[in-house]
Amino acid sequence: MSQRYRITRTLQENGDSAQTISLEECKRYFASKPDFSYTSVFTVTGSTSMSIEGDFFMWSYGDAKIPFRYYQGDVYVSGTNEAVIPKMFEVASELEADVLEG
Repeated sequence: MSQRYRITRTLQENGDSAQTISLEECKRYFASKPDFSYTSVFTVTGSTSMSIEGDFFMWSYGDAKIPFRYYQGDVYVSGTNEAVIPKMFEVASELEADVLEG
């Protein structure tokens, strides 16, 4: 079972930044990163395949494609691949957000 992480601003005091991360902000941010691409459908393949609709920013890491999913003002990512941890903290820092487990 992998750990899921949430990049969020809900822990921050009401200062200069918004309490939630907007989809438009995510699209601008991830568009500036050459190793990310946007898709509105994420397909998981294995013995069967399943497609999930949503807002996904796919991180290309070697041969792997790791989804960072935008959902209701936060960005979610699985910690299945240990390389995702430093990338997740980089994204959170640049979005002026925090990382929570769960």
